[in-house]
Amino acid sequence: MRDDLHDLPVLLLSAARALVDGIDSRVRADGFTDLRPAHGFAFARLSGAGATVTDLAEHLEITKQAASQMVEDLIRKGYVERRPHPTDARARLLVLTERGHACTRAADEAAAQTLAPLAAALTPAQAAALRTALTHLATPGRIRPLW
Repeated sequence: MRDDLHDLPVLLLSAARALVDGIDSRVRADGFTDLRPAHGFAFARLSGAGATVTDLAEHLEITKQAASQMVEDLIRKGYVERRPHPTDARARLLVLTERGHACTRAADEAAAQTLAPLAAALTPAQAAALRTALTHLATPGRIRPLW
């Protein structure tokens, strides 16, 4: 490996972790103390038109059993509810409740607050160069929550 790239993995992972931790701490400060960062990845999939347990499992790259356990926990906590699926009578559609939507709004605000120091530290040209470099490095697709 080139010497100038040796610390790049640690720097990228550290930056990603700082972003997740910053969002998580601010969401918790807003009163959503019963969630983990992995729940945010689930909320991202459920926030539009909803999803089935199978859809959620595929999105998170976990088993259907693990997704079902997560869903039961989120239902019990009041973030998610089941509804009849509009096109499949055998399936149930999972959607965010008002509490779930409130949490996603808090997470969006937390992301903006967490990114503010980055925006202040970089010039627009540096930010554009960073975005371009990360676009070339990142693999398109889902982001699997590992924490």
